[in-house]
Amino acid sequence: MYETPETELREAGLRVTAGRVAVLDALGSMPHADADALFRSISPGLANTSVQSVHNILADLSSAGLLRRIEPAGSSARYERRIGDNHHHVVCTNCGAVADVDCVHGAAPCLTPSTDAGYRIQTAEVTFWGLCPACQAATG
Repeated sequence: MYETPETELREAGLRVTAGRVAVLDALGSMPHADADALFRSISPGLANTSVQSVHNILADLSSAGLLRRIEPAGSSARYERRIGDNHHHVVCTNCGAVADVDCVHGAAPCLTPSTDAGYRIQTAEVTFWGLCPACQAATG
């Protein structure tokens, strides 16, 4: 699905570093992770990594268009590798789990506002809220 992290970084004009590669790899198996979760995931293999360096890496990767940053209300920023398509998210109101939801209305922005206030609309972000299957099972 993705090129190697090293190739992606080079094509985006970024220097290849162990931290950047580790973050891209971690997000491949941990979509919608926040900086703290990513730090916990990569720090055992990168002795000199700090939470601040993970934040810096996430900012660099997001600015380069390699990651998408989402900010569900009441939650820290989350990051994902799924970029360049028109999808939304569903967030569990109990545990905060996040999942992707494909847009049912086609290409971006997929929704038309009642007024554009002179803006050229490029994307629309929709967040659905509800109980995830695990929380539903736990509450009976």
